[in-house]
Amino acid sequence: MAMSMLALAPAYALGAPAGDPSSMDMQGVSSHSPLVQEIRIATAKYQDINVALHKETGWVVATPCVSGPDTGAMGVHLVNPSRIADGVLDPSAPEALIYEPMADGSMRLVGVEFIEVAADWAARHPGGPPPEVAGNLMNLLQVPNRFGLPEAYYLHVWAWQDNPKGTFADWNTKVTCAKQPLS
Repeated sequence: MAMSMLALAPAYALGAPAGDPSSMDMQGVSSHSPLVQEIRIATAKYQDINVALHKETGWVVATPCVSGPDTGAMGVHLVNPSRIADGVLDPSAPEALIYEPMADGSMRLVGVEFIEVAADWAARHPGGPPPEVAGNLMNLLQVPNRFGLPEAYYLHVWAWQDNPKGTFADWNTKVTCAKQPLS
C-alpha cells in the first residue's frame, strides 16, 4: 500500500499494577465479556506506555489526545502499522492502543481499536460481509471524512475504562484530555 500506515489511524499512565488481568478491577468495565477479557490479557503489559513505545514493539504515536465538546474523549492513539496492513482482526492483537493523559504526565491505558482499510477488506473478501471482531460488527468511516483518511472499518473497545455509552462506543465520557499538563 502506497500510503503511510500512520495516516490510517483514526484521528480520534501508568495504569493498574501488573498481575492477572482477569482478576483486576478495570475501572468498572464488565469482566464478563470474553472479548474484553481477551483484550485485557493481551494488552496488560501496555498499561505502562513505555513498554508500548519500546522500538521493537512496533507501536507509534498516531494522534494527540482527541476530545469532543460534549462527547468525552477518544484519547491518545498508538498504532501498530504492520497490524493495520496484515488483514487480520485478532482480539489479542489490536491495531491501536488508546491512552488517557493524566495530570502527572503519565498515560493510562483505557482501550483499544481495531482498524481495517475498507479497500483491503473488499479485496480479501469480495462480496463478503463487513468485518467483525469476535462477533461485533465494525463501523465504517466513509470518505470524505474529517480525518482525511481512506475509507476504513474500525471498532473501539473500552477494555480498561468503563464507558456509560457502551463498551464499543466511539467516545467515552469518562475519558478526558483536560488532565494533560500544558507544555
